[in-house]
Amino acid sequence: MISKEENILFAAEKLFAEKGFEGTSTREIAKSANVNISMISYYFGSKEKLYEKLVEYRMSEGQFFSKDILERTDINEWEKIEKIVDQFAGKVRHNKCFYRIMQREQLYTENPHIVEFLKETKMGFIAMYSKILESGLEKGVFTKNPPIYMLHSTVSGTLFYASNAKEMYKEFLNDTDDEDVFDEKYYTELNKHIKYLLKDLLGYEENK
Repeated sequence: MISKEENILFAAEKLFAEKGFEGTSTREIAKSANVNISMISYYFGSKEKLYEKLVEYRMSEGQFFSKDILERTDINEWEKIEKIVDQFAGKVRHNKCFYRIMQREQLYTENPHIVEFLKETKMGFIAMYSKILESGLEKGVFTKNPPIYMLHSTVSGTLFYASNAKEMYKEFLNDTDDEDVFDEKYYTELNKHIKYLLKDLLGYEENK
């Protein structure tokens, strides 16, 4: 069961992805969430605060996961990288609305709160990759030391571009499968491709 607050957030997320922040009214959000418009003021105060809360809510999910991964001692550094890729790819696949919003925000946002929050989140992910890479190099799990910001760009850039281009690739492949079936194949292949790139960039050999 989701809370009333989450119900409003998820309804707003779909509308923001479709119409943008400026093109979405609080009345539309309330109607989509099936709540009285006063509930938006009660939980969030304003449309702007609702928007900020949505960004924080979704981005925090990834931060909690990343902290857990870093602290695990039962898997090696490559396995940590694999789990991060699995998690990130899953989020891009299943939270399409939110990542459509985020890509738009990175280009056009003028909200200083969101700009700062996005920067802090990205810096957190870069720090996480850096710690895993440093530890992996010390233990001999990795043999190459690529620029960490390029490593982050490889993962996020590939995921976002491939996700945006999915329909074009489906047409290119003349794939007639249902959307869900193609999604499963497509994101499985994308996940494998990113891991293949990272193995080469990090100098990881599975059976050495």
